[in-house]
Amino acid sequence: MTKAYLGIDIGSISTKGVIIDEDRNIIARSYLWTEGNPTEASKNVVRELESQVEGQDVQIVGAGTTGSARRLVGAMLGASVIKNEITAHAVGTTHLHPDVRTILEIGGQDSKIICVSDGIAVDYAMNTLCAAGTGSFLSSQAHRLGVEVEEFGDIALTSKKPANIAARCTVFAESDLVHKIQVGYAREDIIAGLCNAVASNYLNNVGKGKKIAAPVVFQGGVSKNAGVVHAFEEQLGMDVAVDPDGHLMGAYGVALLAADAGPIAQAESGPFVSGTFDFEAMLDFDFKTREIECQKCANHCEVICVYRDTDIIDSWGNRCDRGAVKTTA
Repeated sequence: MTKAYLGIDIGSISTKGVIIDEDRNIIARSYLWTEGNPTEASKNVVRELESQVEGQDVQIVGAGTTGSARRLVGAMLGASVIKNEITAHAVGTTHLHPDVRTILEIGGQDSKIICVSDGIAVDYAMNTLCAAGTGSFLSSQAHRLGVEVEEFGDIALTSKKPANIAARCTVFAESDLVHKIQVGYAREDIIAGLCNAVASNYLNNVGKGKKIAAPVVFQGGVSKNAGVVHAFEEQLGMDVAVDPDGHLMGAYGVALLAADAGPIAQAESGPFVSGTFDFEAMLDFDFKTREIECQKCANHCEVICVYRDTDIIDSWGNRCDRGAVKTTA
């Protein structure tokens, strides 16, 4: 019997999941679009992970969540570990790359930089205010150019003279892109220019004031774009490593933290009632969130309640004990 641990990273654009064994190896992986519904996306990820370990003698004895909907999905899973993205990415990356000094991450709608010293995250910065230079930005420009975003990197590498595109702002970048198309720039030069702009925008905003030291590891969905990887290497003047599972690093990191926390004891309710994760128990439940405004003090906190069917299984948002909501499961 193999004891295993589940990790899920729920982002605004994509939801990622992994199952790791006792030796910290990934034995199942999933990457699906969130599509504005983190509960359903998480269920779909769990279904895909289940299909990959079906028939194997695997027992999931712990779970962890990270990402923008980590509290919600953590309640759904009965997770023992719920951590922010910075911690999860740092833990996952340093486990696979113990000598890493700088972690660059660009996701669907945000990006982050993590500076590491002796395996510990000592500094970080995030950009969540503007989508310029993120995966959603590249996807929209790929659509405008009539190419698949997955082809961007290979096309960019064929360019001999990348166009100079201002990507400090999405609106300006799109205007500049249209102008370049109208005056007859070659498609590969425009695409290479976009890749260069993504890297420069990141370094001038997210990386501003940070000491970017080698070794550098680049992760997130955009790390699969060879054109952006090349642009970072050119602008930094150093090699940039991309792990094959770099887009899953948040999920992997929180799975490692769940493994460090050890097996979950039998729960009173939820997927871990038997002490091992019950896929069907989670998939069969209907999860909903409701927002209530606490009237018990002047704070008027907006409290988020998570329901499994009709039972309240978790809540957060209250700033004092008077706003605490009692669970019913």
